[in-house]
Amino acid sequence: MARYQATVESRSPAAETFGYLAAFSNAAEWDPGVRDGQRLGPGPVRAGSRFRLVVPFAGAPMSLTCEVISLAPDREVVLQAANAVLRSTDRIVVTGAADGSTVRYDAEVRLRGPLQVLDPLLQPGFRVVAERAAAGLADALSRVPPGGATRAAPDPSGGAGEPAGGRP
Repeated sequence: MARYQATVESRSPAAETFGYLAAFSNAAEWDPGVRDGQRLGPGPVRAGSRFRLVVPFAGAPMSLTCEVISLAPDREVVLQAANAVLRSTDRIVVTGAADGSTVRYDAEVRLRGPLQVLDPLLQPGFRVVAERAAAGLADALSRVPPGGATRAAPDPSGGAGEPAGGRP
């Protein structure tokens, strides 16, 4: 198993920061390891909401369907993804701070099937990827001042969209 934990500050209020991060397709905006992100289904983010991310793995694109397994509005979201190669869990906790909010990010990846024997070798490479993601997240969360404008995220059902995405 590989694990990475990071704490990142946001200049935006906790609710705004949480909304941006809970819409997990936004990872394509801040994580250089995510080539594409899509929301799979309409409505507000809640337990059961799904997102498809495309990430590189062993030199080829790999699709991961991430599902929200628990959500405490404006505070915590836990997502899981699994395929034949790996299982991942991302836990994001957002708390208010005097000048914005603080994000605690905990990511864990386990290889599955025959690759499971290589799990101990996964940590060094995962740490590099996760550090780039944490740096990208810190950069994204620092760019817009508190109360800054957000854009409407596209509604996968073809509707007008909802203000669930956009950089805080």
